[in-house]
Amino acid sequence: MPVTLSAGSLAPFRRVTLYNSPFAAHDRGCAVDLYPGDADGDTRRPNPEDGPAVDAPSPVAGEVVETRTVRAPSQPYAADDDHLILVDTGARVARLLHVEPAVSAGDSVAVGDSLGRLVRAGFFAPWVANHLHLGFREHGADHHRAAGSLPLALGNDVAVDALPWDGTGTVVAAGETYAVLDRPAHPAPGERFAGLAATDAGGEPLGVLDGGLPHYDSGGLLGARDTTDEAGRGDTTDVFLCGERVGSADGRDVTWTGPTVLANGEPVRGIALALGHDHAGVKLVGEGIDLSVGADVTVEIASGEP
Repeated sequence: MPVTLSAGSLAPFRRVTLYNSPFAAHDRGCAVDLYPGDADGDTRRPNPEDGPAVDAPSPVAGEVVETRTVRAPSQPYAADDDHLILVDTGARVARLLHVEPAVSAGDSVAVGDSLGRLVRAGFFAPWVANHLHLGFREHGADHHRAAGSLPLALGNDVAVDALPWDGTGTVVAAGETYAVLDRPAHPAPGERFAGLAATDAGGEPLGVLDGGLPHYDSGGLLGARDTTDEAGRGDTTDVFLCGERVGSADGRDVTWTGPTVLANGEPVRGIALALGHDHAGVKLVGEGIDLSVGADVTVEIASGEP
């Protein structure tokens, strides 16, 4: 059975994604990335001297059993090392990454307590804001291997709104590798999570899209109409966004069809899909995005099918 992410465990975080990663640790929603900063990228600090350190609040309660420094890919915008923190929650062991630990083995932590400061790791693409990575393992499992965490699911107490989108918006935050739009607007900022609605061929909502469309191989459907059974099997459904088929869902797991995302007629790497707590606007990503704050944008999706 999946490990449930409760509303309390997600409360310290402004943005949440189970699928928006190219790494095997996130396959089939077996890990979650948690963003404590605002959704527009203010946690993108590669070094402490670039600004005040950003605390990483703990999403779990328990006893710290180990901290260690781990290797990370070398990137010009990233720190030299990443770090692993293991916390025994009683039922399972939580595995946390991308935090320079201010805790040690034997320490007790509660949800919301600082684990240390966020680290900009070489595992991140240049458009990815600083965040912490969370997965769970059974006692006695290999807690150091990258893959092998248990599937995760949103708890019934986590309210999620699936938001329709017409493909338009105005840029409210931008950098060399990303642009955040103001649409779709969050219906209740600070009260619950929201994300882009996926639809079926008839335009009926399927749930909220999660993942890197299409720059990572696959994504997910969170929220309503998750038909996955205990063995991980589910109904196969075509998934549409802005009227175009973008993937095929097997339960909540989505395989992209290879569409192209265009912003004002120019191709971009893709759309970073996640659940936002304060902001739900679309985030466009890629190298050399030429969109400045205040620019009006129309996004089109060109089918990758013949």
